[in-house]
Amino acid sequence: MAFRINHIHLKASDPRKTAEWYEKAFAFKIVGDETRVFGDRFIRCQSEDGGMAINISGARTNERLGNGDANPHHGLEHFGFDSEHLETDIARLEKLGAKLMEGPIQNPGGARIAFLRAPDDVRVELVERRQPIAGGSHADAASATPDPGPGCGC
Repeated sequence: MAFRINHIHLKASDPRKTAEWYEKAFAFKIVGDETRVFGDRFIRCQSEDGGMAINISGARTNERLGNGDANPHHGLEHFGFDSEHLETDIARLEKLGAKLMEGPIQNPGGARIAFLRAPDDVRVELVERRQPIAGGSHADAASATPDPGPGCGC
């Protein structure tokens, strides 16, 4: 059986507010909103193209959540979004409350990238390529080898 990513799950102090931010920022579609048997509010979202499920929930009953961390760190470090124009998307996201953390960075011979702090201290990356690549690779469309440049540690 081939494995594929089933979903991304974000924890938030106000799941609905966070879901609405991603709805504005990246055209997520909110497809469900419930309180689960665990006692947490659980918002189901879908990416604009329908290819990714994103769940956003609060703390479960008697669950204490640690702080988020939008800085580089071990574990799941960030998730990335394609961008057609980095500066335009950075400005748009900053108006929605995101904070530019790093970039724009030009990877030699490849994509331009930037990292931002989204709600709940989630680290997101914007990736601008010369040509789009299916599958979310960090490689430049004109190159058959991955981009070894600085910035994203992918």
